Amino acid sequence: MPQNNIDKYASLTGNWNFPTKIRFGAGRFRELPQVCANAGIDRPLIVTDPGLMTMPMIGDAMHMLESAGMSYALFGDVHPNPVGADVEAGLKVYQRGKHDGVILIGGGSAMDAGKGIAFMSGQTRPMWDYEDREDWWSRADADGIAPCVAVPTTAGTGSEVGRAAVITDERDHTKKIIFHPKMLPVEVIADPELTFGLPAHVTAATGMDALSHNLEAYCSPFLHPMAQGIALEGMRLIKEWLPVAVKEGKNVEARSFMLIASTMGATAFQKGLGAMHAMSHPCSSLRGTHHGLTNAVIMPYVLLHNRHAIEDKLIAAARYLDLEDVSFNGFIDWVLALRRTVGIPDTLKDIGVDADIIPQLAAMALEDPSTGGNPLPMDVPTYEKLFTNAITGKLI
Repeated sequence: MPQNNIDKYASLTGNWNFPTKIRFGAGRFRELPQVCANAGIDRPLIVTDPGLMTMPMIGDAMHMLESAGMSYALFGDVHPNPVGADVEAGLKVYQRGKHDGVILIGGGSAMDAGKGIAFMSGQTRPMWDYEDREDWWSRADADGIAPCVAVPTTAGTGSEVGRAAVITDERDHTKKIIFHPKMLPVEVIADPELTFGLPAHVTAATGMDALSHNLEAYCSPFLHPMAQGIALEGMRLIKEWLPVAVKEGKNVEARSFMLIASTMGATAFQKGLGAMHAMSHPCSSLRGTHHGLTNAVIMPYVLLHNRHAIEDKLIAAARYLDLEDVSFNGFIDWVLALRRTVGIPDTLKDIGVDADIIPQLAAMALEDPSTGGNPLPMDVPTYEKLFTNAITGKLI
């Protein structure tokens, strides 16, 4: 980036400590060796995805580590929706190389797989024994969890500030959340320049994923005032900057604020998620749909279903977002308009989810941990109706 542009956006640079250490700003990727050193990592395993393996940023990372005298290895055999075998394969590379930490570079898939590898590096039980249920996380040996440094290249999942990894269990094709407080990366480098290469449709899908995180957290019935405020401001940033980021891929300001909004969403959803994510997860595991895109498609159907419980909240949000129509319907109209602006399809059928698997989808959604955060109670018939609506395009 030209020096004058860096100077122009100097105000969009900072160091934060919430919920972990974050170095934010254009060009800060070059601080990677120092971040690793601070974390006590001398022999990192770089975990990324196949699409990034040959990208310049990976080459830059390797060159920086070499120049700092660090030994490293590269692992990128990760599915778009990571599966247990991805973690197992990466763990073998980690152990064979006697690595002492993990660098996560990429979007949600690389982040989740890499966190799974770091978590499992010192465990003796199967990974599924640490699923986010009750106190299963306490089964883990906390001292056996390797440190992670996270470098996001998309603005959507916010996994860089999460304490969990979403991994598909190939035995039953369910997405499972593996959780432990020490899975939180010890430091994050959030450099908006690394998101410049995202195509418009990926920018749109990941940006809508960030909206789903902020929005479902905001609507969650659980008490968490700090997360509530974060979610509200995260939605405002997405309203202002997602259309710009989709249209102008190298707009530093838009990319910066979307990266911030993504991190805010993942910070906020410790308050809870809901039916959007509970429905999205089985679509991804059974039909391979993009997680953020699926959330975007499902979004209005779930909001309309939850109207009785969330109307007052969405009216308040409409007021904060400065919508022309400050009402529940006005908020829904904004969501629908935003989806059209950034090119999100209207129905699940448009992205390859058909009615023949509705019974399986509904049963899996009910078992998904995100269901517990939905503002209204859910059951299989209700999920079947919602999936039918989302597949046929019935907005009621």
